[in-house]
Amino acid sequence: MSRAARSGDTVHIHYTGTLADGTEFDSSREREPLAFTVGAGQVIPGFDAAVTGMAVGDTKTVTIPADQAYGPLRDELIVEVPRAQVPPQIVPRVGQRLQLGSGDRAMMVVVREVSDESLVLDGNHPLAGEDLTFALELVGVDAETPAGPTA
Repeated sequence: MSRAARSGDTVHIHYTGTLADGTEFDSSREREPLAFTVGAGQVIPGFDAAVTGMAVGDTKTVTIPADQAYGPLRDELIVEVPRAQVPPQIVPRVGQRLQLGSGDRAMMVVVREVSDESLVLDGNHPLAGEDLTFALELVGVDAETPAGPTA
């Protein structure tokens, strides 16, 4: 019997993520399993917590509330921008992702509305405000190796 995944272990997990209405937003099933270190902040908090305690071969389905996923939808990240501020070579379309700024100040936004006078841009994560359901299967655990002298 394999031991349960715990903080510091690197785990390999297959997942399928769905929204409350059943829409699938992501899955690892057609690619390599997701690998991450439990407790290292590499995945959303609720996903990390759901994997903790699973053993290789375990499956489960968990629903992660928005506050343990990508957070609530934040109104202050939705802004209206005058069309005159958009470079002329950009032809914005609803759903298009754009980068505002550069370097450390860069931010990805999604175009929500387009009119002759302005654009409505949304800087929220696309899954913000959503409760997420994941079907999980733990396929591997690389146990944390304690630091110490080697022979």
